[in-house]
Amino acid sequence: MLRTSVALPVIDLGVMDYRSAYAHQIRHLEEVQGARVAGMGDAGRILLVEHAPPVITISNRPQAARHLLANEDQLRRAGVTVEATDRGGDITYHGPGQLVVYPIIDLQHLGLGLHPYMRLLEEAIIRTSAHFGVKAGRDTCATGVWVGGGEAIDATEREAAAGGGPEAITCAGLRRSGRKIAAIGVRVRKWVTMHGLALNVTTNLAYFDLIVPCGLPGRAVTSLERELGADRCPPMQQVKDRLVAELTALLAA
Repeated sequence: MLRTSVALPVIDLGVMDYRSAYAHQIRHLEEVQGARVAGMGDAGRILLVEHAPPVITISNRPQAARHLLANEDQLRRAGVTVEATDRGGDITYHGPGQLVVYPIIDLQHLGLGLHPYMRLLEEAIIRTSAHFGVKAGRDTCATGVWVGGGEAIDATEREAAAGGGPEAITCAGLRRSGRKIAAIGVRVRKWVTMHGLALNVTTNLAYFDLIVPCGLPGRAVTSLERELGADRCPPMQQVKDRLVAELTALLAA
């Protein structure tokens, strides 16, 4: 483990379109990979961005494209572009008021596996949300961070899910509960990460009606503003500062 001496640079890209931000990710990823080959020990860096124009990104997962509900005319009128992406996950939306964090991290350098890294991203969001007064948590059936939940499923739904066993019954209930406040999708190239997380701060949640968010039908999306109210919602810079502090602390733990 080399994590006790981690000091990752933070690069705020400001407001940027998806393709340009992707190019920045690739450049930094190649720098981190090159540093490893050269024996320079670059642990990585953290990129921050808000995407504009608004964009829907679709992974190469089978069926993901079917979760785009809007037609070309609706997308044009909404001013939303569509981009293919090589991250994990399904389909999601990025736009103004949403904090997107792209950690470019050498997992090998930090002694981290992929699944612990995913849980670490979730934990950083959970702690950040709690700091601002929103209780959030994990969903055992879906990656990301969720608010609320726990509603029971009715008898018909339980019978339909029973064919998949107890776990399917549990997940059927979870799919009806909780509001997603942050999405996570990553890719790892030679043990260096790219892509990352998207936390809804003051995001216009109506844009999520254009898709089946993350391919999970019937599940709501929320934001810090929706949960706290506009008067209590922290400004974006405060959310950036807190999330970076939580993330770097966890990476150094």
